[in-house]
Amino acid sequence: MDWQPNTQAIEITPTTELPDLLFSKLNHWGALEMTGDDRKSYLQGQVTCDVVSLEQNQSTFGAHCDAKGKVWSAFRLCHIENGYAMIQPQSALEKELTELKKYAVFSKVELIISTKPLIGVMGTGAQQWIDQQFPTSGAVRQNKGSTAIQINDERWMLLVDGDLQSSLSSGSELLWVEESLWTKFDIEQGLPILEAEQQNQHIPQALNLQALDGISFNKGCYTGQETVARAKYRGINKRMLANVRGLLNSPLSDDDIIDIERSVGENWRKAGEVLAHYQYSNGEFVAAMVIANNLDEDSQFRLASQPDSRLSLELPPYPLDQE
Repeated sequence: MDWQPNTQAIEITPTTELPDLLFSKLNHWGALEMTGDDRKSYLQGQVTCDVVSLEQNQSTFGAHCDAKGKVWSAFRLCHIENGYAMIQPQSALEKELTELKKYAVFSKVELIISTKPLIGVMGTGAQQWIDQQFPTSGAVRQNKGSTAIQINDERWMLLVDGDLQSSLSSGSELLWVEESLWTKFDIEQGLPILEAEQQNQHIPQALNLQALDGISFNKGCYTGQETVARAKYRGINKRMLANVRGLLNSPLSDDDIIDIERSVGENWRKAGEVLAHYQYSNGEFVAAMVIANNLDEDSQFRLASQPDSRLSLELPPYPLDQE
């Protein structure tokens, strides 16, 4: 699907009421597809989530780690017609494919980077549109080679093929917007976005996967399990995924380096790793970060390139100790 839709620029502030139905081509997202007779057992032994218990109409977060528990991929897993799809940022796919295939020679599995594009459907009318295109029930739905995955009540992600691909590319009545709006929702809903530059840097709990039902502590062994379990039972994890938010004096460009600093006494030090960011049209800025999990809620931050800016800590919209 090389086609790119004609997007409409929408300037929004935090209080803007968006149209009922919006679409975005998610060029920065992709998927690995796994098929073969041993796909369930092989994946079960590789990732943090419980693949065996995943129903056909469900999706789950998960992580694939190295032997030391560092994350190669933070993904959303779901069934597709002939196997599984592991949806994650496009930049992470090549390395993740290499790592996930290391032991596949001993199993009847096939792993490929999916050629199906991903589409985001957003708004209060998203559910009605999905019901028309995928006339079944559940949070994951199949129809003629396409898969719809529910993110929340007002967002669905589509892995599209066949007739749906054609209708989306020719649907002149559809309102298409920039992918940055989808990123905004991911950030504000506390969902991990692990790009290539962050691979092999964090344990799953630093990305809040224990709070997003992305780690099973009851399943059998998997790569990196010892570190993940130690982080839970011995409390060794010192980081979390959280946001910082505030007004900036100047608009950001795509080329700007986004480094966030934290006030330490009279000095400023690097606060953590920025995973994604978004700036509203009124200058308000929000960034998702892997950051220390013991900071005071009144901690002060700033964008390094705009030293006069001041940002505040914004905790995730869910409890971090949830399992």
